Amino acid sequence: QAVCIPAVHLHMTAATMQVSHKDFEKAQEQLKLLKKDPGNETKLKLYALFKQATEGPCNSPKPGMLDFVKKAKWDAWNSLGNLSQDSARQKYTELVSSLISAESAGQTKDASPEESRHDGYETIIVTTKNNITKIMFNRPERKNAINHKMYREIIKALQEAGKDDSTIAVITGNGEYYTSGNDLNNFTNVQANEMEKMAKDGAELLKEFVACFIDFPKPLIAVVNGPAIGISVTLLGLCDIVYASDRATFHTPFSQLGQSPEGCSSYLFPKIMGLAKANEMLLFNKKLTAAEACAQGLVTEVFPDGTFQKEVWARLKAYASLPKNVSTLNFSLPLSKQLLRSMEKEKLHSVNSQECEVLKERWLSDECLNAIVSFFQKKSKL
Repeated sequence: QAVCIPAVHLHMTAATMQVSHKDFEKAQEQLKLLKKDPGNETKLKLYALFKQATEGPCNSPKPGMLDFVKKAKWDAWNSLGNLSQDSARQKYTELVSSLISAESAGQTKDASPEESRHDGYETIIVTTKNNITKIMFNRPERKNAINHKMYREIIKALQEAGKDDSTIAVITGNGEYYTSGNDLNNFTNVQANEMEKMAKDGAELLKEFVACFIDFPKPLIAVVNGPAIGISVTLLGLCDIVYASDRATFHTPFSQLGQSPEGCSSYLFPKIMGLAKANEMLLFNKKLTAAEACAQGLVTEVFPDGTFQKEVWARLKAYASLPKNVSTLNFSLPLSKQLLRSMEKEKLHSVNSQECEVLKERWLSDECLNAIVSFFQKKSKL
């Protein structure tokens, strides 16, 4: 008996390791099937566990401070210390499994029988229900930061919503944030000889993006569920109604990042809140609470966070139930909006073009590039 016990133990260990290898390989294949980006933090964990599982503890030299991507990967791998390869395989497999399960549960939750979900989007969720087309920023792991793909998907969603049978369109965020604005990773991994092209392409994309808000034919309502930063704030001036949770904040830190206003805010914000208050926000980075933003005219109404979703969507449902060919003003809603916007539209397009030209220059400036490098250096120390 004393001889048989270790033999059985060794046999079971070998079988377990064999299953572990098989599961590990299966997890690698399952990871490729994920439709949503799990976020940089999760991707770094997956990278580190994969390296630990296949190569063992980190043995590569530490990259330089300015090589942000490689340094982040090295830090993640090195943080695993002497974790065994078997344990790393196990943790990797469990993490992939949890991501697959979460995505599957999210898809089931999002697609209710009464709600029509639009296909073809990865960074946003677009649904239609009760005559309302809802466009939801959907990168909660990145605080809904807007990357190039999201810019293009929002353009597509607005163009489709402008032509569908819905009465109104709503923009909101998934998770704790409305959106943290422009994803600064848009500026990374650009070679020196590609900077001018990056700035030109970025300005053209931004111009098209803002133009979609200017030209949107139906009532467009922002439902600000949490903090809003940068372009997500400046675009509020182009929305017809802005409802905010009392925990929302509004921040345009352009000077801190060596950039300049966009979204027609250089023209609309002084009109909405007065020149002095607009300067505080756009020039001196003042962050407004929801109550302050409402008092200055940027926000239509503020609701307690605990009842925010219930109260706002009840009201939006009532708006959307108005007959499509008549409103309380005896005009169709799109015609009423055209009357309100027609006098300004040419001016807004002109302002949009000017702002994008200035931004193109700012993106190529040393001040802007140094500010972005400083941002990532601070982030890497957290």
